[in-house]
Amino acid sequence: MANDPIERNQSLFRGIVYLCGFLLFWEWLRPLDQITDTANMAAFVVYAAFCFFLSYIHLPWFFTIPMKLIGLAFVIDGLFIGQRFLSGEWFRFVYDHIQYNFDVMVANQWWQMTPLFRSMLFLLLLWLMSYLLYYWFVIAKRTSFFVILTIVYVTVLDTFTVYEGKGAIIRTFLISLIVMGLSSFTKEMEKESIAIRGRRVYRAWIIPLMVVVLFASLIGYAAPKKAPQWPDPVPFIQGAVNGVGGSGGNAIQKVGYGTNDEQLGGSFVQDNTPVFQAVADREHYWRIETKDVYTGKGWIRSSEGNPIEQPVANDINLGYFTDAVEREDKVATIAMNDNATFSKLVYPYGIEKVSNSEADTLVINPTTGEIIPQKNGESFQLNGYEIGYAQPSFSFSQLAESGMDDPPQIDQAYTQLPESLPEQVRDLAEEIVAESSNRYEKARAVEEYFQQNGFEYSTKNIPVPDEGEDYTSQFLLDTQVGYCDNFSTSMVVLLRSVGVPARWAKGFTGGEQIDTIEVDGELKNVYQVTSANAHSWVEVYFPDVGWVAFEPTKGFGNHTDFYIEDTEGDDEESSEVDENLQEQLEQNQEQTPEMDEQDMAGKTDESNDGGGSFTVPTWLWIVLVLVVLASLGLAYKYRYHLLAMYYRRKYIQNPGQHNYETAYEFLLKVLDKKEDLNRSSGQTLQEFAHSVDDHYRTQEMGQLTYHYERLVYQKDSTQHPWGKMRELWENLIKKTLS
Repeated sequence: MANDPIERNQSLFRGIVYLCGFLLFWEWLRPLDQITDTANMAAFVVYAAFCFFLSYIHLPWFFTIPMKLIGLAFVIDGLFIGQRFLSGEWFRFVYDHIQYNFDVMVANQWWQMTPLFRSMLFLLLLWLMSYLLYYWFVIAKRTSFFVILTIVYVTVLDTFTVYEGKGAIIRTFLISLIVMGLSSFTKEMEKESIAIRGRRVYRAWIIPLMVVVLFASLIGYAAPKKAPQWPDPVPFIQGAVNGVGGSGGNAIQKVGYGTNDEQLGGSFVQDNTPVFQAVADREHYWRIETKDVYTGKGWIRSSEGNPIEQPVANDINLGYFTDAVEREDKVATIAMNDNATFSKLVYPYGIEKVSNSEADTLVINPTTGEIIPQKNGESFQLNGYEIGYAQPSFSFSQLAESGMDDPPQIDQAYTQLPESLPEQVRDLAEEIVAESSNRYEKARAVEEYFQQNGFEYSTKNIPVPDEGEDYTSQFLLDTQVGYCDNFSTSMVVLLRSVGVPARWAKGFTGGEQIDTIEVDGELKNVYQVTSANAHSWVEVYFPDVGWVAFEPTKGFGNHTDFYIEDTEGDDEESSEVDENLQEQLEQNQEQTPEMDEQDMAGKTDESNDGGGSFTVPTWLWIVLVLVVLASLGLAYKYRYHLLAMYYRRKYIQNPGQHNYETAYEFLLKVLDKKEDLNRSSGQTLQEFAHSVDDHYRTQEMGQLTYHYERLVYQKDSTQHPWGKMRELWENLIKKTLS
């Protein structure tokens, strides 16, 4: 009975420590409703508390696992399921969701997981954390690691997100002091077998501990504090994340469509997050907007133009082409993904109508090309819509014969260049178009210049121009390495330098074809467009024709339709012109699809080696997962056998004091796992060794313990029979693990 007060006090302290562990874990959950789209946080907190409680009372597993599963099902039912709880329809609903999400994971389409399944995984994580924290705080009594992680977690979120963590930091500090103080106290009580009875517990430890915690907190709050001694690093870090850096190429951004183009340059990390799916009969560039003012660092708008607000049912006329341009009526369907971060429409060239959408109004900006859906006067992101468009085709003859008489507003807006543009850039532009006789030849000459003069496509190690350096000058005359923004901006600047109106266009490339479906009796392709398909290109103005898209970026094919008109006459000059135009048409469309897709996604900086892709069948994934799980299960079941082999090999290779001590301590751990041999509190090593020898009817444990104590207490490692000790250790390990 002497140990009862000790056990009661230790149980009390373990409970307080574990409660503190739950409170620290709660600090991990508090920010989620602000920095993520997680809702109904109260349900998750209650379930976490339920799992923590079951772990603490330490019921047998065949009680706790069903109870936690029922609690998980109850939360899922309350949040997502309308069928009667635990009915046949309820289980079928859950089974269908699990099966669907498993197929989604096998297909690596993680973004399509349903909220129910994501919540289920989150609840399982809470279940796992309740057990891990019970082990860390109560069994292993290692609280420092989780305390430090919590402090780092809260402070990072407070610094870099919208979460206001001042109160969380104070709470974490107070809880951490309490939990670390009590944890140290319980360790000492168990080590020394101290029994503190009755109210002496509070007088001896709890009250002094609380006084120390409160006193330290008050001192920390009231004490004078020095001003910061170093510059704040946060703006620099946030600037680096947003792509603001020096010319060293250290500015890293995530690829994708953005609205701020005032500072171009810097490297990109790839992001293959889906943005939308498009159903169309062919691949298109999906346009969003254009910008007209080049600043020397990037692009801005001269004005917002005069947006037109019109009902969705009305025809859309951006006025980008004249009636002389041939067109073919087509229809495309767009399905936006939840990951899209913009509300503007994506559309092909020649858009005429938007239908089958939730919008009641479209705000159209003919100057920039932006089309923004509205409902009840508010902008929002459409889930999906259908586009009717007249796909334009441009005659080589029309473009070549187009004059130079531009409308004043076009000439003024789209030949603008900053005064700081280096003369070397203007000289280069004149040199490139020196042999061109018309506007189309000038545009083609600049477009081809990037393909033939050593320029490289890359998204890595791309510098940002220094304060006095021009963005295009750096690319054209220095690095000659970059991605679409470098190529497209440079082409616009070169054309404007020789008086050709041009503008910078943004949107997405065609994406990856993932399927073919039948729509109204016609086969159409399904394209998956991701953030990695975000792209910029060039539009050049031709009088009597309109705006025509060009593609200067190396490795990308121009999706604009060009054709050669049938001409009468067989004179030699006409034939020669037709041959030249035909050659240009072939060059314009001659792109290896494999190379085009790879560069468009920006997945590599090297040319494609022509290797094919290999898709792992679903059944093989299942087999691999089962094999991995079975291997992990066997490794866990026989973990002590594997560790025994490890310590034996280590001891054989290097017999000595350190390896003997670690092997002996492992033996103690293995013996302690056997219910009839576990070492009781306060039992000495010699007493424990005597009980082990009595159990196995040997003297091996006594001899091993004798040599262990000589090594530890007498620091005597001479004249030890290392080989004999290894043999005794192996015999005892085999008996214990058998």
